[in-house]
Amino acid sequence: MDLETLAKNLKWRGIELKVFATKEEAADYLTQAIKGKRVGFGGSMTLEAMGLYEKLKPANEMFWHWRQDMPADEAKAKAYLADIYITSLNGVAETGELVNIDGSGNRVAATLTKHEKVYFVIGENKLAPDLHAAIDRARNIASPLNAKRLHRKTPCAVKADHCYDCKSTERICRSLNIIWEKPMQVGACELVLIRETLGY
Repeated sequence: MDLETLAKNLKWRGIELKVFATKEEAADYLTQAIKGKRVGFGGSMTLEAMGLYEKLKPANEMFWHWRQDMPADEAKAKAYLADIYITSLNGVAETGELVNIDGSGNRVAATLTKHEKVYFVIGENKLAPDLHAAIDRARNIASPLNAKRLHRKTPCAVKADHCYDCKSTERICRSLNIIWEKPMQVGACELVLIRETLGY
């Protein structure tokens, strides 16, 4: 992956790229950049591995359905309306497209709505050479691993090997979102790339 090419393609799409060697460096950067805000989180093993919620909580009002002492739907709704939204991605193409697959749609929807800024935080394992490969990664790597993690009764969760395009009621891959350019309602978009393997 040529990071200069990625940065150029993202900039053309209205998305800024920041690169960090470690998750600790990235977490420190975000802790300094985000203060006094209402911050929403989308479900993400990358954010979990960074301990980012706990790092941001002292200086911000936080909303994450993985952490809140409130019903999950209420936490998701508050995250949707937050000043800042932070989540990860299932695939990022060197050509600049951002790819996510979602089940309930809360994470995907929140990246498209009105926020001051949306941060996408990824490990370098999410990178792919082009859009086709980024979608393939989302469908055949990220989704099966997430289904297995969530103990879903789906064919992909058994071996976490690839998508079977099943019709199970427990299927978690129900919507595919491709961001070609910064969504109109979002004030700014930033891709925070960490040179480590993180999340699915």
